[in-house]
Amino acid sequence: MEFNLPLISIIIPCYNDAQYIEQSVYSALNQTYPNKEVIVVDDGSNAETKAILKKLAPQITKLITQENKGVCVARNKAIESASGKYILTLDSDDFFEHEFLVKAVEILENKKKVGMVTCWAQVLDEKGINLFIQKPTGSNASDALYHNNSIGNCLFRKEAWIEVGGYDINMKNGFEDWEFNISVTKKGWEVVVLPEILFNYRCKLKSRNSSGNSYKKEIRKYVFNKHKDIAIENYEKTLDFFLDEIEIHKRISKTFRDSNSYKMGHFLVITVKKIISIFSFSKIKK
Repeated sequence: MEFNLPLISIIIPCYNDAQYIEQSVYSALNQTYPNKEVIVVDDGSNAETKAILKKLAPQITKLITQENKGVCVARNKAIESASGKYILTLDSDDFFEHEFLVKAVEILENKKKVGMVTCWAQVLDEKGINLFIQKPTGSNASDALYHNNSIGNCLFRKEAWIEVGGYDINMKNGFEDWEFNISVTKKGWEVVVLPEILFNYRCKLKSRNSSGNSYKKEIRKYVFNKHKDIAIENYEKTLDFFLDEIEIHKRISKTFRDSNSYKMGHFLVITVKKIISIFSFSKIKK
């Protein structure tokens, strides 16, 4: 029975995630879907993480070691060596519920136009405390450019990955999943979202995507330039998107300026400046 099922390659890039990598790997190994391989890429991790990966090595299919080159290079390298018809990406600090693959594979097998299957996600903090539930709805290419409405860790056809040329290695500062989703949907592939919480995403204070927010302007500029055909074709939507962004920032700024903490801080700054000017004036008079 197992050999009649398509092989799935589960790809786990890992960089300095000693605290969480075991949970991630076991969530892959314990998937109820039987015909799978698990490939972990050590992307130049520290000694503590390497020790855990060495312990896990006998239980996984393959452990690839490389110098730190980033998640896109790590994923691409693992997928190149993967034998599966379908690819499941999984970050080393996140984990899937055990039945995700069984449910996701069925969709890809029965709906040939679907290139990617994702699901709802439980967002956790670093201690594993539930923060909120993320419910993506999926999107086509003309929507994905403006709103990344898919979970980054998802099951997709290796064929789709080949079509788009893999993950864009220029996306070094985060949000590579967003660009990949745009590229896949541009090729005409559909995205299906399972309306169940089958994925657990850990929101860490020092994650690549949180750091990526400081590069948000550069990341957006790169992605919009790469997919300018979508932006131009949907000119009004593009215009509305950036005008809405301006309005959002205006409201946030106004809310901050109207807050008591801002007013108190502003009052203290003015008071201190007055005191300094008084002392300075008195020194001049002397």
